[in-house]
Amino acid sequence: MSSVPDRSDLPEDDLEIADDAIIGLAFNWSLVAFAVIAIVAILVWVLVFNESEVEEQVLEKDVTPPAALTADLEVIPQVLFKDVAYESGLRIPHVSGAVGDKLLPETMGGGAAFLDLDGDGDQDIMLVSGTWWPGTDRSGEATATRAFLNDGSGRFAHAPDWDIGAGLYGTGIACGDWDADGHVDVFLAALGTDRLYRNTGAGFKDVTAAAGVAGDAEAWSTSPAFVDVDGDTDLDLFVPHYIAWSAGRDLALNFTINGTDRAYGPPKQYEGTQVTLWLNRGDGSFEHAGDESGLRVVNEATGSAVGKSLATAPVDIDGDGDIDLVVANDTTRNFLFRNHGDGTFEEVGVAAGVAYGPRGNATGAMGIDVGHYRNDATLGIGIGNFANEMTSFYVGDDAGTWFTDEAVVEGIGAPTRPQLSFGLLLLDYDLDGRLDLFQTNGHLEDEINEVQSSQHYRQPAQLFWNAGSGRGPCFRIVPSDRGGDLGNAIVGRGASAADVDGDGDLDLLITQPQDVPVLLRNDQDLGHHWLRVSLLDETTANRNAIGGWIEVLAGGVLQRRGVMPTKSYLSQVELPVTFGLGGADSIDSMRVIWPDGQTQDVVVPSVDRAITVTRDRDGGLPQ
Repeated sequence: MSSVPDRSDLPEDDLEIADDAIIGLAFNWSLVAFAVIAIVAILVWVLVFNESEVEEQVLEKDVTPPAALTADLEVIPQVLFKDVAYESGLRIPHVSGAVGDKLLPETMGGGAAFLDLDGDGDQDIMLVSGTWWPGTDRSGEATATRAFLNDGSGRFAHAPDWDIGAGLYGTGIACGDWDADGHVDVFLAALGTDRLYRNTGAGFKDVTAAAGVAGDAEAWSTSPAFVDVDGDTDLDLFVPHYIAWSAGRDLALNFTINGTDRAYGPPKQYEGTQVTLWLNRGDGSFEHAGDESGLRVVNEATGSAVGKSLATAPVDIDGDGDIDLVVANDTTRNFLFRNHGDGTFEEVGVAAGVAYGPRGNATGAMGIDVGHYRNDATLGIGIGNFANEMTSFYVGDDAGTWFTDEAVVEGIGAPTRPQLSFGLLLLDYDLDGRLDLFQTNGHLEDEINEVQSSQHYRQPAQLFWNAGSGRGPCFRIVPSDRGGDLGNAIVGRGASAADVDGDGDLDLLITQPQDVPVLLRNDQDLGHHWLRVSLLDETTANRNAIGGWIEVLAGGVLQRRGVMPTKSYLSQVELPVTFGLGGADSIDSMRVIWPDGQTQDVVVPSVDRAITVTRDRDGGLPQ
């Protein structure tokens, strides 16, 4: 077929005008062609008649690669992790309900929490579990979210009296003393109605109905958080939700990746949801915060819900004393709910620069964490994303009003692009005083390698060592031969951290769908000093000072860490805050910024110890 337009129906005058335009265009192109020929001729003359001079200049020039591209793996410390889950007593596998129907919740996994259940001072574990689908051959088997008590040395015993959520399809978990009785309580997020459990000191009591926080029976709750959002000192409850899912719709979609076999469908096939905020009344019950809270986000064109939320990072992002909420959304834009200080919010994710990836597109956002990774005013927000999407790392200005994705600049981008990431944590694994980055990885489809040779169902976790903010990228990936069992291929989902064996460094817990968890004992032996700090506030209802900050100055380095167990994906970390001190063998100063903004300076007599800072009506002293 000819590409020349048909001009037979044009008037004669129009034909003349068209012909003149074509002639003028041809003349202009002739001038361009002559110019190009002249330039090429000049370049040839320079290359031919000045060859010797050019060669001489090249020989005399001393060329060295830029420092940022020079491999410096020798500076990364040797820290080995050993998987001790089975020998430590964590032998009960997660239940996803998978029997072959490929329902999306099966592959999302469950969360984990480190918390002191029985008040003996060490970190116990709760592993969230799903259940078997109704009508399947295994639907009658008992399932529950399991509790494991620590004997103080990192060995755990299953404690059935502390199990919760029998028969519930659990997803995420939040821990906090919401009733201010001195015991850490648990909220269990679920597919369907959620559950709230009061810690009696000898086990849990289901108080969901009395508290009024069961939520929608059709909802899919994910990563909840206990946090004081309205400034009245008691802990409120923030509950994000994933997609508007049902088994019937999932089966009807009949998604496939190879053209024949059924596979797990993507979240883009489902409508979005709204987050939920429960305000603590202080009398054992909660009040649902309505649309006036500012947490309702809809597509302006369609009016449909935007959120497909998988993780939450509560943090005072702008330093005004109020807890803001950063929410990671899967395949739709991330949220930043800026707190007005009275329990109402404004969603400013787009304006703040955290809504989208570096190309302006929504990412498959999973896990999240926030921290002052440069030991200055700069705040970094890490978000793990889907396969072939690099992990996002948003770096803010000093005021916390604008963020840019600096994953590539900081050394995180390229190594994380191939992975499908879930749990993400900022923690100082080598106790050198800088926050490192850890993320769990694992695909959704066990057959993915059959259709994508670069992808694998089981993937090793990744650890990035923080080299400091000098020349070159801040983060350097730790090679697999320097991490021990950290390099084992697993199906990573939730991630949590705590010092389970009392040696001062942080150990890692990773959940897997339909499998036992991974407990990576940190066997670092670098001689670095450390300090672990717990807060106890006897003057307010927020007894563990969730949302407070601790500043430690040692060896000329000022570290600032938040007291916030909610992070990662579906999970909670321990309440004590660990400070690595490197070679510093003393604390120059320590300051506690309590959640209400009051400060308390604390004298720390020695390092390599755990302390509790108590605020009472007499001022408080470290214990």
